[in-house]
Formats: sequence, C-alpha cells, structure tokens
Amino acid sequence: MSRRPLSDPISRRTLLKQGSSALAIGIGLPTILPASALGQGGAVAPSNRVLMGCIGTGSQGTSNLRAFLGLRQAQVVAVCDVDRAHSERAKGLVDERNGNSDCRTYVDYREMLAKERLEAVSIAVPDHWHALTAVACAEAGLDIYGEKPFTHDLREGRALVNAVRQHGRIWQTGSWQRSSGEMRRAVELVRNGRIGKIARVEVGLPPGGRPRKPVDPRAPVPEGLDWDFWLGPAPYRPYQGVADWDWRWVLDWGGGQMMDWIGHHADIAQWGLDRDTSGPVAFEGYAPFEADGIFDSPKTYRFSCRYADGVEMTVADSTQVKSGTTWYGENGDWVWVNRGRFDASTPEIRDSRIEPGELRLRSPGHQRNFIDCVKTRATTLSPAEVAHRSASIGHLGQIAMLTGRKIRWDPDRERILGDVAAEALLGRAPRGPWSLV
Repeated sequence: MSRRPLSDPISRRTLLKQGSSALAIGIGLPTILPASALGQGGAVAPSNRVLMGCIGTGSQGTSNLRAFLGLRQAQVVAVCDVDRAHSERAKGLVDERNGNSDCRTYVDYREMLAKERLEAVSIAVPDHWHALTAVACAEAGLDIYGEKPFTHDLREGRALVNAVRQHGRIWQTGSWQRSSGEMRRAVELVRNGRIGKIARVEVGLPPGGRPRKPVDPRAPVPEGLDWDFWLGPAPYRPYQGVADWDWRWVLDWGGGQMMDWIGHHADIAQWGLDRDTSGPVAFEGYAPFEADGIFDSPKTYRFSCRYADGVEMTVADSTQVKSGTTWYGENGDWVWVNRGRFDASTPEIRDSRIEPGELRLRSPGHQRNFIDCVKTRATTLSPAEVAHRSASIGHLGQIAMLTGRKIRWDPDRERILGDVAAEALLGRAPRGPWSLV
C-alpha cells in the first residue's frame, strides 16, 4: 500500500481545553508531566509544551533535533529513520535531554503517525521524500518544520502547499537565514527603499557538489538500513555506498548544489523584492550535466530569470557571481548580504536607521518562531507558499539548463508556455506503490 489515509488525531491541546469533558468520555491526560519527562526546567503544564516527532535524523535532521531539544517550549518524544543507526543515535540525544529512556524509534513514518499523539514534526529527509512525508503529516493534523528545498519537483511543491492549506497546518521551512540578523537587516534596507527601485539581483551559490568518497558498486547495504524504503518514490537503483549526504548530487534524489542552496540565497532575494508569493516569467541558462558514475548534477551552473516588470535575477555558482545576495538599484546603489556579513554601496545606506513606521523584521530564532506559531497559529517566517515559490526559481532554472531553451513561465497558473517537453519536467510519476494522490 502506498500512503494510506490517516485519521486526524485529536490534538493534545484540544483535549486539555476540553478538561473534564474529555475525561468523561474516557480520554485522560496528566495535568502536570513528571520532571523526568521534561528534562531541564522541572514540571511544566503540558499545554505549554509542543509534543514533537522527528522524521529523518541524519546530519541536518540531527542539527534540527538539537535545536528543538534546546527549547523548553518543545518536547521531542519519538524519532524515525530508515537507518536504525541514525534513529538510535537520535534517541540517545532525546533521552539524555529528557532524563529518561522513553523516546520511541520508528523506521516507517506512517507507523509513527498512527501510534504517537503528536502536535508537530520536524522532517529532514532526502529531497525525493519531502512531499510524501509532509503531506502525510499534514493529513494527520500535525504542524510541520520541513527542510529546503521545499520539494524535489515543482508539481510536488504545489501539492504540498495545497495539503498544508487544506488541513490548516502551520509550516516552517528550514530556510533559517530569515532568522539571521544580517539577512533581516539587508532586507529591511532594500524593502524600505534605501537603494531605490530595484533593477537587478545577483545570487551566488556554492560551486562543486561531488561525493566525499567514490561509488562502490559492490558495497553491501549497511545493516539496519532499509534501502528500498530509502529509495521510496525514486526510480530503483542498487545500493552503491551512497545514502548519507552525497545523495544531493544525484538528480533522482536531489538537485545538486544549486537546488541545495536555492532555498537560502534566492529565498532572501525574493524576500527583498517583496515577491514571496510570485516569481519570474522567463528563464534561460547553461550548465554542463556530465555524469560521473551515478552523480549527474553540474559542478558549475548559471541561469538568468526576468520578472514581469523587467527586474532581472542571475543565479550562478560563486566562481561566476559573488556569494550571497546582491540587490542593485536603478541609480547604481546596492546592498549585499552573505552569512555573517552585509554591506552596501555607501556607509550612509549601510548604517541608516530604520525609522518608526518602516518595515522591521524580527525573529526569536527559526525553530522558536515555528513553536511560537504552533501555539498562536500565526504565520511563520518561511511558510509553505513562500518556500514553494523560492524553490520554483531553482526548478525552472534547472529545466532551462537541462533543455538549453528559454522557458516562458506563467507564475499564476504555474504553467510553462509553448514547450510541452519542458513542461513534462515539472514533475515525475513516483515509483509504485508510492503516490501523492
């Protein structure tokens, strides 16, 4: 069976609000959790802590897990990974934080969703799994912290946005740069008109993207790794020693260095342009797609795109374009930002004060922003539609580079115009029995 329907669980927060009515029908929860279940900080009312599970506990998944474990407002109670070594390591971190050995481990995320009474989940799986796991979580009534890029292809992205919207879920994308001070400062300057009307933007992403170790066709599947489940909806291929990290450079599973980073610097570019829910209308570019064993993503890449009002954006690896995001005004002034640094064409622009009534951007931290929004039902810094639009720039740039043709795009209907072959690249049929429908 593929993605079997899941009944919407009654949320713990709803049960607590029902009080004695819930108890009257035989559903009970403790009003205070024991200190051993909460780790540092002692007893806390359960209504003030968000119960979480984590799906995918490899490198990025562990990083996100550590961030949530550092929040007193969140309580991780279950972890899931198709590699048992990953889940056991994650369980150790959770148990150490909670001061007990109660964290449950799962291989199949569907089993975790069926058995656990969760409110939210952190998902950090390979790109080709993003949509399936997240849609299932939305259907199960969970709020979701999901990694970038939003999905593996553009059609999956729209399906996921629709699921999040239909089920009324809170979504935060791991585009954490939106919670970084220098990024927010740069966007404030641009959005508040310090460099005037924007004429063009340059986005520089890392080059390269190749494995740290060679492919080994004879490599046995590691004990504890469910390889068929790891592949899931992706086309079948035998295990060749590649599962952790280096999957990014295989287009069946990831999108190369460009798609790995498009949800960072291009996301910031769109934020500065105040075009979070739209996108460019034309794309063209070039990249050498030369296979090296199973690794077929390009080491170098460059594409340009144009918005309906004429603003131009160039996305390229940083051997061709300065790393980070640079907005250029029509008068020649500019604002540039990268991780940990930002600058402007003049000190007056760089150091200018954000005045009362102007746009101010604040964040308590990316994971904390998510937990706060789970409680208040406010919109996160990086909601689903925004993440989808940022990733769409990369998806369409990739299609332009793969085909070698100029792509005309309708961002409202999300259609490629006049090129049936290119439009077919917007999505792919998943390997059976997996399906999004």
